[in-house]
Amino acid sequence: MRSLLFVPGVSQRKLEKAIGSQSDVLIADLEDSVSLDSKAEARRITAAFLQSARSRTNAQLYVRVNDLATGLTEDDLAVVMRARPDGIMLPKAEGGNDVARLAAALRVHEAENGIEDGRTRILPIITETALGVLNAASYRGSSDRLAGLTWGAEDLSAHIGALAARHEDGSYTPLFQLARNMTLLAAAAAGVPAIDTVFPNFSDTEAFTRDCQLAVRDGFVARMAIHPAQVETINTVFTPSDEEVEKARSVVEAFSAAGNAGVVNIGGRMYDRPHLALAERVLARAAEASSV
Repeated sequence: MRSLLFVPGVSQRKLEKAIGSQSDVLIADLEDSVSLDSKAEARRITAAFLQSARSRTNAQLYVRVNDLATGLTEDDLAVVMRARPDGIMLPKAEGGNDVARLAAALRVHEAENGIEDGRTRILPIITETALGVLNAASYRGSSDRLAGLTWGAEDLSAHIGALAARHEDGSYTPLFQLARNMTLLAAAAAGVPAIDTVFPNFSDTEAFTRDCQLAVRDGFVARMAIHPAQVETINTVFTPSDEEVEKARSVVEAFSAAGNAGVVNIGGRMYDRPHLALAERVLARAAEASSV
């Protein structure tokens, strides 16, 4: 996956429009974009959309449920799991135990709905509370369902009382840089993709493109979007370029030709095993992008 587009689960019109967005993942949202009075309606609309959209899109279909502390998560799952979503996004996750708790609930719903055990993936948002940030290392081994780790700045701002997450030049303040870095490290430790957070100003394409390029540089392999207009930029930036693929292929081929060498010489520059691992990751990302 490269792009993950949030769509309000209460809006049938926006859900239908999202099918044409070319996003790799569509996330029907039952949380922030839905008022408390509209939760039941959103569940119904989302479930109907999941059932009808399956034959009309190649995108993976996820649902962001309400967080475990609200007491609404089980109500969400009881309705949407009948429609067999590909994954569940868990907001305000505060550690691997929350993932394990959701995994146990999913196992029950899969059995009740005739779904293969373990089919439904879990994507937690891990930095929306202070405890979530501090527990970032706990996701390793939490569940085989783990599809990746992502982070959020807006809810963390509200939780701790920060007035802004970014400086005037667009860079993150130290606290939010920490949350971002913890997500990268936690994903690497858990062996799953690191997925970058949303960029609220969807009308500023130039700034968004730069921000995506920085994310790729630092190790993120996908990004969430809040508007269909952001999807094309994400897909372009997060797909390795032909030049990157060719360079990565040359590194892999050089090590293959050298046998069990620890270091190889390519064009007068020495490459060691970490370069090989990075090259293999680039090729894997390119292969996944071409299969979408």
